[in-house]
Amino acid sequence: MNKFLDELEKKNIGKVEKNVFLSKYTTYKVGGLAKCVIFPKSIDSLVELIRLIKKYNIKYKVIGNGSNLLFSDKKYDGVIIKLNNLDNVEIIGNKIVVEAGYSLVKLSMLAMKKGLTGLEFASGIPGTVGGAVFMNAGAYNSDMGYIVEKVKVLTTDLEIITLTNREMNFHYRTSFLKEHPNYICLSATIKLKRGKKDAISELMKNRKKRRMESQPLEYPSAGSVFRNPSADLSAGKIIDDLGLKGLSKGGAQISTKHANFIINTGRASANDIKELIEYVQKTVQDNVNIELKVEQEFVNWE
Repeated sequence: MNKFLDELEKKNIGKVEKNVFLSKYTTYKVGGLAKCVIFPKSIDSLVELIRLIKKYNIKYKVIGNGSNLLFSDKKYDGVIIKLNNLDNVEIIGNKIVVEAGYSLVKLSMLAMKKGLTGLEFASGIPGTVGGAVFMNAGAYNSDMGYIVEKVKVLTTDLEIITLTNREMNFHYRTSFLKEHPNYICLSATIKLKRGKKDAISELMKNRKKRRMESQPLEYPSAGSVFRNPSADLSAGKIIDDLGLKGLSKGGAQISTKHANFIINTGRASANDIKELIEYVQKTVQDNVNIELKVEQEFVNWE
């Protein structure tokens, strides 16, 4: 790792932060110490960084806003790559070409201002475009798979290729990239439709009001913890019906506002959150014989 860091310092790849607690970069506000966090300044810089990482056989993880991750409290002896600087965006007619580090909420606002409809569902998802494509983020019966036309990715061989919507294999909260985590989303072409700016804006305002009323947005969380078992059966209702709202483990709590949210009340450890997730899974399995699948990714628990 020291040789890697020495060579990294000689290259102008982007900002490097050393010995950073990952609680700084996750929406749960938990996570152990990372050896370094790197912010490549461009796609070319990212390719150079991955090449260097492979040269020294360093462990690494690419993250967006950390909004769907649960890092352990252990030291992460590797490199965290954040793509915030990959944030170029271009609108061509009813299509948006946008890099992976761009905020999904910001993008939905941009689409609204340009009178483009189709991204309203994303206005409350606190992730990046790359993260949203990776997990096929969605809400309100829509997701990225409905609007993404093609995705530019970096392969394990450091080749930049383009995958079509069909090749991306979008399904409920998954995609080709989730099945091939060593591929990196670089940018996406999103195809929308013309709409009325006022109507789009009103819909987004109404949904924001509903979120404020029904979700614990005042606390650190990672959004919905579990996938809905089916289109007509919500994980939140199952958990609520079992009387688990408000249940706590250390500083982690099942929200009293929305049973499919686990919140950090201010002093939660990563282990508190994980144990609460596993307790909910076991309780649901034992009582109603349903296996709840976790939407969030567990990192550095092995």
